[in-house]
Amino acid sequence: MTKRKASLTINTDLSNIFNGQAVRKNIVGFSMEKALNTVIRQMKAAGLRERTISDYELHVNHFIEITNTQVIEELTADHIYLWLSSMNVSNQTKLTRLKCLKAFLGRCFDNGWLETNFWRNIKIKVDSPVKEGATDREIKLLLSLLDLTRFIELRDAAAILIMYHMGLRVGTLAKLENKHVNVDAKLLKIDGGIIKNHESIYLPFDDVLARVLETLIKQNDIIRREHNVKNNYLFITKKGGPIATSPTNNNITKRLCKYSKEYGLKNINPHALRRGFAKNLLKKGANIALISKALGHSDMAVTTRYLHLDKEEVAESLRKFI
Repeated sequence: MTKRKASLTINTDLSNIFNGQAVRKNIVGFSMEKALNTVIRQMKAAGLRERTISDYELHVNHFIEITNTQVIEELTADHIYLWLSSMNVSNQTKLTRLKCLKAFLGRCFDNGWLETNFWRNIKIKVDSPVKEGATDREIKLLLSLLDLTRFIELRDAAAILIMYHMGLRVGTLAKLENKHVNVDAKLLKIDGGIIKNHESIYLPFDDVLARVLETLIKQNDIIRREHNVKNNYLFITKKGGPIATSPTNNNITKRLCKYSKEYGLKNINPHALRRGFAKNLLKKGANIALISKALGHSDMAVTTRYLHLDKEEVAESLRKFI
């Protein structure tokens, strides 16, 4: 009996199997790209900051690229762990990116595209060092070293005083205009349009800052006339333009970094000045609710984390109640 020869013809199409990976089946559902675009439109409509929106786009697109997910419905916790394990960064950076992804997924859940919030218990362990605030000694030393007859250093002194004594974010500082300053009443009246939580706030200031601001406003007018610039910003460059061209490019932030290095002052940066303001209020007896309102926080839990008291500070605070 003659044996049949085995067929050498393969009917199955394997042409793409070695193209990085086998061809995926198309999964029916709400596409990740469409979900991201929809969420971005919702965020823009709600007036969220450009920086927040760009972070969403950056990290969610990276998640889609790494996990190769097509539709919202196929997402699982395993996809998130795969994405996190692909990063060669610190745990703190992973935590920041994870928070952004969770916020995106939370919006997807609210829109009804996901049935459960399976990502809720995914966490990154980070040892948080105590972040110090600027101190009166550091502020007094720095101000004593500035030459207030020079426009740039006069402007910087005003910025330092506002952030340290009123707790303003450096981003809000860059958007302040003359209309927000009432020198006679010694009051900043800031509308919600330039504040992160969109709530307006009134902040008082003392005689020293009143004199500095009055002088700064006059100098600003001279500079604008010389350079034929039309704006009403309280903080401008030496050529009359805005001090910030983007959330990450702010002249005041750069100047504070310069002063910190030049004079060996550890806690001279926007966050340290703002934190110093909050801690000073706490030491003077202000309650958390008042501090939270002054900082423009929408949640008092954020204020509690922001104060980040060390063990000695907690012990000293408790001693007042013994």
